[in-house]
Amino acid sequence: MAESQNFFAKLFSSLFKSDDPDAEKKRRIKQISKSLSKAKYHFYKNEEVLPAFAKLLYDIYKAVFPAKAMFMAQENPNRLKMLAVNYSLNEKESAVVESLMEDSIKEASQSVSIDQLDAQVRQNIDMFMQIFNGEKIARIEALYRKLMIFKNFCSFDFYFTLKKFDSSLKEGEFTSVPHFEKINAEYVGEDLKDFLAVAWILPEREDWTDMMKFFKETKGNEPVALNVWNKICNRINSIRLSRVFEMMIQVITKDPNYAPDFSYNEQPIVDAFIDKTRNDAEKTLNSIVLAQQNNKIDGLLEQIFGTTSIDRLANYTATNSAAYERKGLGSFEFVQPLNYYKAFLLDFVKKDVREFADLVLIRGTWSTQALSAPMSNAYHALLESSDELLAFDAKIAEDADVGSRIKTHMPRAERDREAKNIIGTLIGDLNDEAKAMCVDGTKNLITIAKTTKTLLEDYAKPKGEVIINWKELDKFADHPIKELGVGVYKHIYLFVQLMQSCLK
Repeated sequence: MAESQNFFAKLFSSLFKSDDPDAEKKRRIKQISKSLSKAKYHFYKNEEVLPAFAKLLYDIYKAVFPAKAMFMAQENPNRLKMLAVNYSLNEKESAVVESLMEDSIKEASQSVSIDQLDAQVRQNIDMFMQIFNGEKIARIEALYRKLMIFKNFCSFDFYFTLKKFDSSLKEGEFTSVPHFEKINAEYVGEDLKDFLAVAWILPEREDWTDMMKFFKETKGNEPVALNVWNKICNRINSIRLSRVFEMMIQVITKDPNYAPDFSYNEQPIVDAFIDKTRNDAEKTLNSIVLAQQNNKIDGLLEQIFGTTSIDRLANYTATNSAAYERKGLGSFEFVQPLNYYKAFLLDFVKKDVREFADLVLIRGTWSTQALSAPMSNAYHALLESSDELLAFDAKIAEDADVGSRIKTHMPRAERDREAKNIIGTLIGDLNDEAKAMCVDGTKNLITIAKTTKTLLEDYAKPKGEVIINWKELDKFADHPIKELGVGVYKHIYLFVQLMQSCLK
């Protein structure tokens, strides 16, 4: 009988239903207001929000205030992420993570060689990557999700809303009993929406034990007692099921279609933690390697040239390279080694090496021509290389071959891909040529050094076997032969070390 009456009531209503949207809207609001008045929770009446609503918020505010204070005191927003990850690690796993921290790597660098440090860090990275299996990642992400939901809820500005009900209320003070009054509902419509944004993402059924255990072990205490927090969650879930807050907002905003659509924005942290830890470790390792390499280079420069400031090129320079780098066109990659090579050619090859080479190659009588050929060829190749290097640097000038082509295409390079590619190719070719000169020159110097070492050993013998007229050469030498040869060998040895460091 009741179903039949309900059917005819709906039919009657549909027959006389207004086509006026405003009238329909008012009708629906009226229905919602009626339902709201019969709701279990009495927070709203006659366009006013009642003290009971403020009392609900105040009880929650008082309970979660220590948690809010804790989160506010945490300056580093990433601190909670780190705590969540580290909390899941056992002692051995924590030690692996610690070994990849900057301070640990720098400390290790004081007691082992660079090669040993590199191998050690790489091994620790491999061990680190194996720590995070699927189960551990899921456990960490679940804990962090709870932490963020809890943090967002506790960080809600309860005080801002509550002060509308009691203007004498003081933030963080709970010694006196507040006197809440009913207020115009329009004053709290947006506050209510904001509260739903943090309250409705609380899971309907969740075990918060592990989160509170996390706080005990990392912070020393629970910011909110577990049983108190569970009661708050149960109360929120009960209110959510009643839909009283949604109905309040619909009535207050005169929007019968309002429906909250809040979801937790997942922020996976483990993958980011893994990437950052690995990248930071590699960055620290590279910085140590680079620093030691630079220290080694500076030490070699001081021994070879007596200074670390070597500037012998006019156009293949760091300054010109910077102009290309700023436009994303590439860079001159071998400015330093080519500078050092040119300086060595001018300061040593054309002086000490030439003096020694002229003495042993021109005036020396070799037991066989085959023994002198490698040194002779290498020496003449170095002399030719000096001219090639000058020509190389000169052609990069703005009014020269390559330089003018680069200058022509530069204005269009930022918007014209073809022009950019042309410049990139030209710079790439210059780099290839610069590297080839450095590598070939180093090889020739190594040949001269090896032959010089052989000649010094031969000179020390009672009777020369490679050069048979050492005594005659002593008469023509401007400097003692042994001293001159040792100086040549030593400087070449140091220079080869320098080039190996620069060309790695």
